[in-house]
Amino acid sequence: MPTPPAPTVTRFAPSPTGLLHLGHAYSAWFAWAEARRAGADGRFLIRIEDIDRGRCRPEFEVAILEDLAWLGLTWEVPVRRQSDHMDDYAQALDDLDGRGLIYPCFCTRAEIAREIEAAGHAPHDIPQGPDGPLYPGTCRHLDPVEAKDRIAAGDAHALRLKTDAASAQAGPLTWTDLDRGAQTATPEIFGDVVLARKDTPTSYHLSVTLDDHIQGVTCVTRGEDLFAASHLHRLLQAVLGLDTPFYRHHGLLTGPDGKRFAKRDKSETLRSLREAGRTPGEVWALAGIGEGDRP
Repeated sequence: MPTPPAPTVTRFAPSPTGLLHLGHAYSAWFAWAEARRAGADGRFLIRIEDIDRGRCRPEFEVAILEDLAWLGLTWEVPVRRQSDHMDDYAQALDDLDGRGLIYPCFCTRAEIAREIEAAGHAPHDIPQGPDGPLYPGTCRHLDPVEAKDRIAAGDAHALRLKTDAASAQAGPLTWTDLDRGAQTATPEIFGDVVLARKDTPTSYHLSVTLDDHIQGVTCVTRGEDLFAASHLHRLLQAVLGLDTPFYRHHGLLTGPDGKRFAKRDKSETLRSLREAGRTPGEVWALAGIGEGDRP
């Protein structure tokens, strides 16, 4: 299997929408361990992904950094906070717009559901992507003047990627997962994905792809639930002229009930474990990290 070029740069990128849980601890360790594997050349970064203005809270960001430090993790400073860099994402959207690769969509979720139903698909035949039912393209051919007028009037809208046009410009693409080998990029599985909304001027897909390039990340580590996202991110890298990192996806930690940890599981947050008197070593053990592999 290939190895990332030196220096290996990894990142852990939580969203401050709640307290960290054991699954987060494992994911942070996974990124830290990947950087550590490179020895003195390894670099481990923290990024705060706080584009969801309705759910993100400053107190959660403070708690995230406190919990990670308590576990013994260290990282390079400064920490990149996405909300401080909206101009970067706006510039990327302007680039895509100038090349005719995005369009405004004024459909609500209910309208999209009705459009899909009207197309006559049986429930089990509705085209699905990693993020849910594929958008049927209702606004793709909207008159540009009408679209401009609606935006000027303040209508709620999203900006969608013309995925087929972007793929045609980029040509065939591949990316490498360090455990699964070379992958042929298939971004079409996402359809015309949302890259921004009127009230949230960037999306996860756009911001993380751009951030990884800006921060010089050479190996993206994240949960296997985001494996499919790498196909789309490879396309964005190509059309925006960004570097292509290696990827490594880890399994998801689950609780005694077999369900993956979630922020709603209050009893399993790192903060609750700390308050119950657990030591960092005990928490690492709960996350399945052996003593010799811990920070």
